[in-house]
Amino acid sequence: MKIALMDSGIGLLAAAAAVRRLRPDTDLVLSSDPGSMPWGPRTPEDVTARALTVARAAAAHRPDALIVACNTASVHALAALRAELEPTLPVIGTVPAIKPAAAAGGPVAIWATPATTGSPYQRGLIRDFAGSTAVTEVPCPGLADAVQYADEAGIEKALAAAAALTPPDVRTVVLGCTHYELVAERIRDAVQQPGRPPVVLHGSAGAVAAQALRRIGAEPAPSAEPSAGLVVLLGGQVSELPEVALAYPEGRRLAAVSSAR
Repeated sequence: MKIALMDSGIGLLAAAAAVRRLRPDTDLVLSSDPGSMPWGPRTPEDVTARALTVARAAAAHRPDALIVACNTASVHALAALRAELEPTLPVIGTVPAIKPAAAAGGPVAIWATPATTGSPYQRGLIRDFAGSTAVTEVPCPGLADAVQYADEAGIEKALAAAAALTPPDVRTVVLGCTHYELVAERIRDAVQQPGRPPVVLHGSAGAVAAQALRRIGAEPAPSAEPSAGLVVLLGGQVSELPEVALAYPEGRRLAAVSSAR
């Protein structure tokens, strides 16, 4: 079994790690184009063109499914990706986990890129799934870029700025960008108020990994023999896992399995 993941940068690591937790025997294709980051400020047409290029590079390796591990690409390019690649290649998009977050009770904060925050897309999800739950949209300028380059000072600055915009009574934070899942515990620490119950985080990686397996008729098998199959594509070229990926546990685990076989 082979599953491909695409993103502008290393945000796909969280979903890749989730796939490997469910099915350690899965071969992975990681396709990104970090040289074109960030995608958020680009026009929808530009995002779609870049997403198609990254997806085509992944599809050339004949995976069984393609995970669009990028909120921006899912918003703007999912229809175009499915029109070109399905039904031959199932395409699974990423949607912010607003529905389960709201179902657990509020207040809820959605941390997202400035381009996504306040967008008709996100407002539609809030309208359709949040019900009467109090929801605060929190823009996080610079956080995805800082995570992409493991810029510690930049991460801390962006976390502090977003935490200052997060109401102190928030019980749940939706991680509305796949890059944010790589610093999830730091986000929790940034918003946690003394004396209050632990803040609950809702990411998308686990859900999209499970959906990818469902789309190809595969069952979770977390005890399966680990696979070393890993192809990394940067700008369409076969490459090594970027050094910056090793700054995060998800990247280190992928590298460890590949080097151990």
